[in-house]
Amino acid sequence: MAYRILIVDDSTFFRRRISQILQQDPELVVVGEARDGLEAIELVKTLKPDVVTMDIEMPVMDGITAVKKIMAQSPVPIIMFSSLTQEGAQATLDALDAGAVDFLPKKFEDIALNKKEVVALLQDRVKTLGRKKSYSSPLTSRFSTSLPPISANTASTHSAPAAVISRPYSPHSGLKKHYKCLAIGTSTGGPVALQKILIELPADFPLPIVMVQHMPAAFTKAFASRLNDLCKIQVKEAEHGDVLKAGTAYLAPGGQQMVIEGRATHAQIKISAAEMYPHAAYKPSVDLTFESLASVYGGDVLGIILTGMGADGREGCKALKDKGARIWAQDEKSSVVYGMPQAVTVANIAEHNFDIAQMATQIKSEIV
Repeated sequence: MAYRILIVDDSTFFRRRISQILQQDPELVVVGEARDGLEAIELVKTLKPDVVTMDIEMPVMDGITAVKKIMAQSPVPIIMFSSLTQEGAQATLDALDAGAVDFLPKKFEDIALNKKEVVALLQDRVKTLGRKKSYSSPLTSRFSTSLPPISANTASTHSAPAAVISRPYSPHSGLKKHYKCLAIGTSTGGPVALQKILIELPADFPLPIVMVQHMPAAFTKAFASRLNDLCKIQVKEAEHGDVLKAGTAYLAPGGQQMVIEGRATHAQIKISAAEMYPHAAYKPSVDLTFESLASVYGGDVLGIILTGMGADGREGCKALKDKGARIWAQDEKSSVVYGMPQAVTVANIAEHNFDIAQMATQIKSEIV
């Protein structure tokens, strides 16, 4: 069965280009095109697409307003096309706040090195979101009980998750663990998920927080600034030489790599060009950052993997768990894409899966 796509853009050329790319894949069919946000709202109701691609700046009604109305009336996964500028970053973050789940640069040369990679990446993004059998706005709160690990050795990004049995979770069962750092890794759907967690943490949160969100370089500074305005804790884009302090969250800068060095009592951030770590597939890489945390803090880390495509974070979480750290993951129901959380769950690394609406409460119960 093919996934149904609605393309929304005021440029006839761009709509045609996206349609040609998507329909090279037999699993994707473009069922309609809209020239502005108002037209998109009506077509979502009548055509019932599985995924919508949305421009931001359009006449009659802009993309952000359209996203808000669509998510309120007929929720569907929406991918925004954005410019990699400061203004584009702010607008894209507004769209994610409104309910969009992912974004891609409108200039395809910013996505990949060649046309073949661009085609594959765009098709894969759309299909991954189309696979979600039911969908509601990521801003909608849902609760599900925690899930135990699944007995398996490997994870596939697109494979169906194994069946799990829910069980209650008591964070204080047994000996209470001593932590020195909270680490969070995420990708698609991560901006909203991170915001849900961080806004609930108190100003006197007793640990430093290290965060890796797959995001372009132009976006991370704006995202960190937005979180800082919303949260009680301090949030900043990480800089080379930063000393980790309790109550501060450090967001890895896009397009570079972030590792933690030094001693647990005086841990520092090292920011390096991505070329320094050619084996790392992502920029920034959850695996790379988490592995460095294992070297500095040993097992005194609570590592959390949130919604995202792929399996980045699995090896880093394994390195942490081998030292005695605890690993949690977002559950399938509340994940925009159950790729990264699934990878650590089916590999028997994550101890518990939580709905994103409950994650902050569980963190505070475990740490504060």
